Amino acid sequence: MSSDQDPNVMIGLKNVLSKIEAAVARRNANLPQIAPRLVAVSKIKPAALIVEAYEHGQRDFGENYVNELAEKASDPLILEKCKDIKWHFIGHLQTNKINKLLGSPNLYIVETVHSEKLADNLNKQWPKYRKSDEKLPVMVQINTSAEEAKNGIEPSETTKVVEYVLKNCPNLDFKGLMTIGQYDYDVSQGPNPDFLTLVKCRQEVCENLNLDINNVELSMGMSTDYEHAIELGATTVRVGSVIFGARPPKAN
Repeated sequence: MSSDQDPNVMIGLKNVLSKIEAAVARRNANLPQIAPRLVAVSKIKPAALIVEAYEHGQRDFGENYVNELAEKASDPLILEKCKDIKWHFIGHLQTNKINKLLGSPNLYIVETVHSEKLADNLNKQWPKYRKSDEKLPVMVQINTSAEEAKNGIEPSETTKVVEYVLKNCPNLDFKGLMTIGQYDYDVSQGPNPDFLTLVKCRQEVCENLNLDINNVELSMGMSTDYEHAIELGATTVRVGSVIFGARPPKAN
């Protein structure tokens, strides 16, 4: 029997998707008109809830930890019921976990390439795991808030690192830029500077490397600010708690 604590995944998904649609309508017409992708962040949530979201049409799921992604991606229930699931890795990737991540079934993209060295390692290891000649989609992570606790390259290095991936990593498919940004930014202060920085990084990288802006995605925005992120140009938003319910409160 379900308790009041059980999240209603279907209602959560519907609410988020309708808010995404409304945010798209408010978006500046000058921005690339790419329909935003919703990544449902399923960390610490059980396989059954992922299956439920999948059955309501959700296909993209995000995980912050390699071990958790690898475990869920290989879960028999998910393998059986979620044939077209796409896993997004959105956490900090250490070199010693690369093989475990790349070996996960249905890995779709690594959103957190934060150095040329990591790009190199992914490029070298991916052929061992890929089917046929498909490339591994990646995003370059930018530390837009200059917080030491956050990973990512400095905005000024964007062109250099993206160019490195494009020229030296033939097994990787550069898809765009990603940021985490500062938590709990107060939008009454004006547009989130971290999101504006990511938009600017894309502008610069497209001009410097002659890339089509419509082909360079922006992954930014989470449960508290995804609508604002879309208004500023996000093409991927990463939303967890408003779909799956908040993390359980600690018992007194």
